[in-house]
Amino acid sequence: MKHLLKMLDLSGEEILEILDLADQLKYELKHSIPHPYLKGKSIGLIFQKASTRTRVSFETGMYQLGGHALFLSASDLQIGRGEPVQDTARVLSRYLNGIMIRTFEQKEVEDLAEYGSIPVINGLTDFSHPCQVLADLMTIRERKSTFDGLKMCFIGDGNNMANSLIVGGLKVGMEVSIACPEGYHPDPQVLEFAKAYGDKFTLTDQPLEAAKDADVVITDVWASMGQEGEAEKRKVAFNGYQINDDVMAQAHADAMVLHCLPAHREEEITEKVFEAHADEIFEEAESPLHAQKAVMVKLMK
Repeated sequence: MKHLLKMLDLSGEEILEILDLADQLKYELKHSIPHPYLKGKSIGLIFQKASTRTRVSFETGMYQLGGHALFLSASDLQIGRGEPVQDTARVLSRYLNGIMIRTFEQKEVEDLAEYGSIPVINGLTDFSHPCQVLADLMTIRERKSTFDGLKMCFIGDGNNMANSLIVGGLKVGMEVSIACPEGYHPDPQVLEFAKAYGDKFTLTDQPLEAAKDADVVITDVWASMGQEGEAEKRKVAFNGYQINDDVMAQAHADAMVLHCLPAHREEEITEKVFEAHADEIFEEAESPLHAQKAVMVKLMK
């Protein structure tokens, strides 16, 4: 494992190794056991897309690992002002020990990895959100103890979260069902991958059907960052694609609910369901700290 670019690049074994290390690092943090595995190392955090949680969790995580994180906003970089990504990659490789990038195009992440000589971590692209899905898988396993026999359901836009949840969920052995309206399906590359899993994967436009017998129910905002202009159109398209009492009645009684936040209450999830599962959702919000630390240690130690 040289980089973390997308969930498709990881094997099931590699995912479980990351989760095991994340559990260990969480234990060490909670018990005040020092774990400076990246002492003297530095990581550059490139943000073409802003994020409070991604910045705070990576900066804090790197500090706890004994290293240094350098925040680089779009205005700090020559990318987008004429310097090719491949040149930026080669320059930063001479200063840093790793790069995390949160941006729009997956190609930008892949190019950084191809032309640089240091590990690259995808903090989010329009195609993939591997760090968040590793965090979600960590939360699911903590709550359910195992992935065996579990069904994970996602309701909403076939976006980067849906793409990554499908791949991650199937690779660790869960059954995965997705409910999306026509025109908002997951990426064809991901659907092609899922074909190999036969009836362990289902795609439908019926949320109640997708949620039947689910152990984990997940959603995300209807309009992601950069899609604000489509917000009203999407409200119409996603009408009915909401986690509510009717959906939860189809799932198992002890089903957990996850949302990677920020949540728009009464759009993709009702206030009632959100608050009933707030403990799970905010534990999920903590998990990127531990999962990302595990990724950094795996790649940069």
